[in-house]
Order: sequence, then C-alpha cells, then structure tokens
Amino acid sequence: MSSVVATPSSESIAADTAVYSLNRVGKTYARNQVVALEDVSLTLKKGSFSSVIGSSGCGKSTLLKIMAGLIPPTTGRVELQGKPVVGPRRDIGMMFQQATLFPWRTTIQNIVLPIEIRDGRDAANKAKERAHELLDVVGLNGFADVYPNELSGGMAQRASICRMLITEPAVLLLDEPFSALDELSRDMMNMELQRICSEQNATAFLVTHSIAEAVILSDDIYVMKPRPGRLAEVVNVDLPRPRTLDMITTPKFGSIVDYIRGLLDKGESL
Repeated sequence: MSSVVATPSSESIAADTAVYSLNRVGKTYARNQVVALEDVSLTLKKGSFSSVIGSSGCGKSTLLKIMAGLIPPTTGRVELQGKPVVGPRRDIGMMFQQATLFPWRTTIQNIVLPIEIRDGRDAANKAKERAHELLDVVGLNGFADVYPNELSGGMAQRASICRMLITEPAVLLLDEPFSALDELSRDMMNMELQRICSEQNATAFLVTHSIAEAVILSDDIYVMKPRPGRLAEVVNVDLPRPRTLDMITTPKFGSIVDYIRGLLDKGESL
C-alpha cells in the first residue's frame, strides 16, 4: 500500500521533527539466547499517532519496554529528543492495560502521584491546578475527590490518561490501554484518546492486537513479523482527521484492514 508523499512546507517543518527514534534495535535475552527483536528502526514525529501490531510473541511488549527505558536493547540506539534512552525518564509517559490507581488515594491524588514521587509533596500540591485542567480535558470534571472504586473502568482509564499527561511527557507509550473494556466503551475511549492527543499535540505510540483500533487511531502502523520480531512494513493510514466510528464501515477503511491482515498472514507463514 503506497501513498503520495508531499514536500513539507515551512509551516510543517516543526511538525515533522523527529521526537523519538530507534536505529537498528535488537534484543536477545541472554539466559536462553532468545532473539526477541532484530534490526528494528522507526521514527515518531511530533504530534503523530503510531501503532505497532503483530501476532503474540512477536516482540511488541519488548519493543515498548525498550522505548520506555525499562530494559536496554542488546544492539542499536534509542533516542528521545536527541538524547539516548538509557533508563526511565520523566519525559516518557506510559499507560498500561489496567488503570493501576491506588485505591486509598483520590482521583486527583493518583494523578499527581508521579510528581509527588519525583519532586515531593509540595510540588504535587502545586500541580493540582494542572490536574484539574486535565480532568476537564478528559471529561472527569467533578470527580477529583472520588476514590477508584467509585469510578467505572472507562473513567479509571481517563484518570490514568491524566496521570500520564501531568508530567507533560514528550512521548506517550500505550500498552493496549482499553483492552479490558467492553467493545462499546473501548470505541468511545479510542475516540476520546484521539481528541485528547489532538488537543495536547501529543506524540503517541500504541501496542495493540486490534487491526481496526490501529487503523482508526494511527497515522502510521508498524506491522511486525513473528520472532525474531522484525518490521514487515510501515502502513500509512490515509484517512482524514478527526476520525469517526462511521469510517469503520467505509470501503477505504476495510481495504486498509484487509491489507494489514494480509501482511500478518504472510508473516505467520515465515
């Protein structure tokens, strides 16, 4: 699948700035000499939304852990804003499959927790004004003093989005954040995620098993081959923004889904 690449105007240069880059990254787990990733290169541009998709065991989670600085690559180079990623950093935001909110802390207290851990309680108290602004952004105005057991699954994940954004990270790493939700809630949260990322001009990278989810959210989709994890192809999603759920029923959306499914099927046969 190909698309016409336009020459960027001077106004778009800033938007085309590489925020995150991986250059020929590989990962071998020494204990069993298992090659999880091999020669993976990618670039995330400012304000872009990218996804990685592939079969279970293809190295998606390993890739995300390397990008988050949780584990080092065996080979290759990882850079965020021009600086090597050699461990967890405050300019990396991460969101997991579960909300992981502390039940004894209110919504607002959970949101400012990263700042409290890093900079102390006074800094966290000062950050509460920004936290309230983020609650407005995600539609949780009025829930600042509510405890997690009083929130629905979708609401808890919205609070997790706020917690991820409170430190103003340069990149958002998303590990199937809505996979535990029912289909209707998941669709709604994907549309909310698109809106929030657009409003915040966030650079996002999503791990998903859902082709449709990747297509509805992404500018680019990195399709991976099975172990050792390698990139089969980068698919550009040429659909207008903002995306809507109605697009799922269009022929163009269906053709992109079918194309990616074909790539995955080819990969499984390798």
